[in-house]
Amino acid sequence: MEKHIQRIKFFLFFSLIFAGSYLGSGSKGSLFAQTPSIVRHIRFPIWAEVDAYPGTEAATADVEKEEFSYPIARIKETVPFLIEGLVYGWKFTYVPSDKARGVEEYFEIEPVQKLADGQKNDGGTIEYSSVWIENNRFNCWVDFTRTDHQVQIYNLWSSIQNPTIQGRGYGDLSKGFEGIKEAAQDALKNAVRDYYRNLVKNKPKEITGSVLLRKTPLLGIDSGRYVINLDFFLEWGTIEEYTQF
Repeated sequence: MEKHIQRIKFFLFFSLIFAGSYLGSGSKGSLFAQTPSIVRHIRFPIWAEVDAYPGTEAATADVEKEEFSYPIARIKETVPFLIEGLVYGWKFTYVPSDKARGVEEYFEIEPVQKLADGQKNDGGTIEYSSVWIENNRFNCWVDFTRTDHQVQIYNLWSSIQNPTIQGRGYGDLSKGFEGIKEAAQDALKNAVRDYYRNLVKNKPKEITGSVLLRKTPLLGIDSGRYVINLDFFLEWGTIEEYTQF
């Protein structure tokens, strides 16, 4: 009876935190058997550590908080960032390292367009469902339905002969959302670097462009770090060459 009451309290807490979202009733096994539609409807699992990383500010904060408030906050930071990459894409600027010129590697990304507040806030288009706790991780499914305009954006990217690139990246586990963003940026940097390395003979001064995620992200942990695999459509921007040594 006590376990039953705890389960009811847990799902009540989840529904209050994710106000406006829905809770699915299917089993975890059947959910993983589903194939999400990336064109109109985006669906993928997401997780966050139940406890803050030891030694971080979040772990030592002397505040009264509900159980699971930490992973839910991390998920609600991470998901809009990933959805923006899937729906609108990211712009990037890449400066390859050049020891001979004393140039350090630099890579930066920013969203092509941010989600409207009404789409990323509770009760908007992003919905969270089917919660389960496993291996000290708070897991749930994310659902996002594109508008007609957003479907057109995806179809435009996929219909044009844009090359596809893939990359794996790593991020600091102790940083929470910033560590996931760091891993995504690292994955894109590696994908861009590998692609242009085969095209550009001389090391360029700077490369710019934009990408759209063409598949849902795969997030995990490897050797104590976040690891993420990402798959993109690539749109060329500019390649700036050095004019002199």
